[in-house]
Amino acid sequence: MKTISNIMKDFWNDESGLTAVEYAIAGSLVVGGLVAAFEELGTATKDTIGDLCTAAGGSDCDGAS
Repeated sequence: MKTISNIMKDFWNDESGLTAVEYAIAGSLVVGGLVAAFEELGTATKDTIGDLCTAAGGSDCDGAS
């Protein structure tokens, strides 16, 4: 029969759930990076479309910039 001390040692040394935690942390970092990248890409695209509209002499450029 295992004692409380042995059970606690086994629990402390058990690393089976560690991989799942590592994947969760890595996944959240990747998602955060993608969100930041797409947000910046969207802003740059919106600015470029606004500049093109203004250069073309468009009368309704407010919606694009």
